[in-house]
Amino acid sequence: MAEELWIEAKFRDDTVLVRSDAQGRAVPGRGGLVDFCYKPGGKVYRSHADKFTVTGGTPKALPAGEPAPARGGRSASRSKTGGPPVRVGKGVVLVGMAGRRPESESIQIWTDGACSGNPGPAGSGVHYSAGGEVREVSEYLGQGTNNIAELTAMLRGLEMVPDPSVPVDLMSDSDYGLKVVTGQYKAKKNKELIAEVQAALSRFTDIQLVKVPGHAGVPGNERADELARLAIERRANWRS
Repeated sequence: MAEELWIEAKFRDDTVLVRSDAQGRAVPGRGGLVDFCYKPGGKVYRSHADKFTVTGGTPKALPAGEPAPARGGRSASRSKTGGPPVRVGKGVVLVGMAGRRPESESIQIWTDGACSGNPGPAGSGVHYSAGGEVREVSEYLGQGTNNIAELTAMLRGLEMVPDPSVPVDLMSDSDYGLKVVTGQYKAKKNKELIAEVQAALSRFTDIQLVKVPGHAGVPGNERADELARLAIERRANWRS
């Protein structure tokens, strides 16, 4: 198999290998996306360059991996999207994509965060849909981290729901965000922001937190990601 140069980098909460040049710089490919994998010779995924922080070291020549499916399949964040629901609080359930309810049965909130560098200029995006009504938020956060952007997007989405007694599905591709707000990860940073999200969740009587695969062509997730990136590009807030 052909050999390519790869270098270690941080992607969300994981250490991954990104395709690089001889100087250790990530090399954007088709559509400006960077190839990455979780292990030598593993399946190759693609994501935006600002999702990665190169951690140093020397580029290594490794076997090229098999391209990952463009849609569906294993997600770029590696977390399973199936499995049984997990009740994490009164009225709060954590589910995979298979457990997401249709819009006719719940308010649908898609959230995502972006960061140009980590830390760096950060933005949050929310795509809200309920009974044909669509509302969106694109919020510039200034200097921050990807985790702060993800958590802020979740908080803004929850704040948009006028009646906490109606069924709500909140979608996020952030393994970190979902697990710290549900107590499955012990928070070391961002404790005040996490507490705000948890307080917002406590208002609801029927809410599902849905783990979705990131950068897998899921329309709501892609739109929330676009809104987060627009906030960074424009250095401005916008909502509809």
